Amino acid sequence: MNKPNRMNQFGGTWREAKMEIIVDYAKAYLIIMNKQRWAKTLYFDGFAGSGLIDSSNAEEAKKGTALRILDITDPKPFDLYYFVENDQAFKQSLEALVQKHYFGRNAHVVKEDCNEKLKAMAGFLQKNPNFRALAFIDPYGMSVNWASIEALKGCGVDLWILVPTGLGVNRLLKRNGDIRPSWITKLERFLGLHKAEIMAHFYKHKTAHTLFGEETFVEKERNAISKIGELYREKLNQVFEFVSESFILRNTQQTIMYHFMMATNNASALKIANDVIKPKYNF
Repeated sequence: MNKPNRMNQFGGTWREAKMEIIVDYAKAYLIIMNKQRWAKTLYFDGFAGSGLIDSSNAEEAKKGTALRILDITDPKPFDLYYFVENDQAFKQSLEALVQKHYFGRNAHVVKEDCNEKLKAMAGFLQKNPNFRALAFIDPYGMSVNWASIEALKGCGVDLWILVPTGLGVNRLLKRNGDIRPSWITKLERFLGLHKAEIMAHFYKHKTAHTLFGEETFVEKERNAISKIGELYREKLNQVFEFVSESFILRNTQQTIMYHFMMATNNASALKIANDVIKPKYNF
């Protein structure tokens, strides 16, 4: 039964694959961090959801990423969990599940904008150098501003982020380059680029010979979605030392919807990330 006030909607095989990647990475991450006796571990989820995923193909709801991460206890759980969810109903649902099934864990569920909490986490990590964070950002559309990601520069954090390349950015990049001012503002905030840079990156000027002479027009790059993924990866590399390969999420028509990637300042973390982004996930 569909209960939108309590459960997230299930998105199919790609959603399951995405959750498997972050959970597999978290398990490997905790094995390594368990050997670093000086370090405290923080798990940060910027769009934690309700804790449950409603699947039309199953009689019972499935656990979302937040609960799957809380289920990890071998070799150890995280020392601190910070779940951010701006939807009040989802926040209350997740909070109730955490209190009921994970009582005693140092887990916090807050209703807040992810952008503000990413900046707050950056400040926390700077003041507490013994903490290392694993952050998972699975945003609603293009709701994460580039300035919030940039705030993490120099911090001890491994950041997994789902970038809405096809489902978000590409839809705003109109074919003829005639982009609404409000969409330009949204693109600028998300990509951390000015309008002129965006236009230069995704459009080219072409000249055509017509009955009235030469005419110049703007044409969108054919491989715009792939270029969005490449651009975001390059931008992450300006903040972090290493960025993983991208796991590409497609719909049933094989159209690219998202690029899923991890950024870190740790070479070992990069290897783990690339290892969990396996060929079996590329359907």
